Amino acid sequence: MRAAGKAPRRAFVAMMGLLACMAMAPASAQVVIYRCTDASGAVTLQSGTPCAKGSKQQKRVMETPQPPAFVPAPAIVAPAPAPAPAPMDVPTPPTPTPVAEIVEAPRQPPPALYECRTWDKQRYLSEDAQPPPRCAPLQVTGLDGQGDSAGGLACQRMEDQCQRIPDARLCEAWQQRLHDAQAASAFGAPDSPDPRPVDVAHVRGILEASNCAP
Repeated sequence: MRAAGKAPRRAFVAMMGLLACMAMAPASAQVVIYRCTDASGAVTLQSGTPCAKGSKQQKRVMETPQPPAFVPAPAIVAPAPAPAPAPMDVPTPPTPTPVAEIVEAPRQPPPALYECRTWDKQRYLSEDAQPPPRCAPLQVTGLDGQGDSAGGLACQRMEDQCQRIPDARLCEAWQQRLHDAQAASAFGAPDSPDPRPVDVAHVRGILEASNCAP
């Protein structure tokens, strides 16, 4: 009779342990990236927005870990003061040294970000106010005045035009830069107008250390 009574009890304990493990599992958020190819063959990457009608669409879902929930420390109850000792010749106990209060410094805004435009009207976000110049192709003309089809190439060095993003839009712009970096990491970005690759961990670290973080 005792052996029969222990089995339900063990099953109950195992079930409670499984529920506790499920409650402790960290939550995660999903970022949906779309790769769109229009009728002309141009490829664009979009975060959270499906492709336009008539475009070929590829979809990928990326898991983004969420920070662990904050658990407040248990309150410390101060002990009741001891009764005053009777007058007698006893040494006075030393006064405890007060513990300095640690104050967390407020988070600062993220660094400056710039919206840049190339010579052919492509836009991108950059941490550089003056990105390196790029080579804009020039048409080569032969001696007969016709276009040179023999493979002659020429280009003109062009500077991208960049404007600083206002402080009120900095957090939104950095979030967009993170989405662009995640899309480039998932699909690759061979045709990206940004002349420098963007590291996802670098952008995420800037957001988490700034006042843009929740």
